[in-house]
Amino acid sequence: MDVKALQQMLGQVQQAQERLQKQIESLYVEASAGGGMVTVKMNGRKQVTEVRIEPEVFAQKDQEMLADLIRAAVNEAVRRVDEETSSQVQSIAGSLPGIAGLRIPGL
Repeated sequence: MDVKALQQMLGQVQQAQERLQKQIESLYVEASAGGGMVTVKMNGRKQVTEVRIEPEVFAQKDQEMLADLIRAAVNEAVRRVDEETSSQVQSIAGSLPGIAGLRIPGL
């Protein structure tokens, strides 16, 4: 591979990285646990942006159950962010000619 082709490929990779970063910044997922008793919203950076807890959870006064529901909802939101991010990376990497044959960690 000559230098010009490599520079061109690196430019495409940089553009793809910028597109991916914008997609991650605009990504939001929502996950719930306990049949919707606890709902968590999370952005693409895995920051929790909202937590909703239905009032009946408090009526039960079961602190351990509430903690379990929050943990389950957060873990599901993280899984969804990972899944969506991975899908976006594969989509962008697949659109770059020559990248598929390279073994680049994370792609």
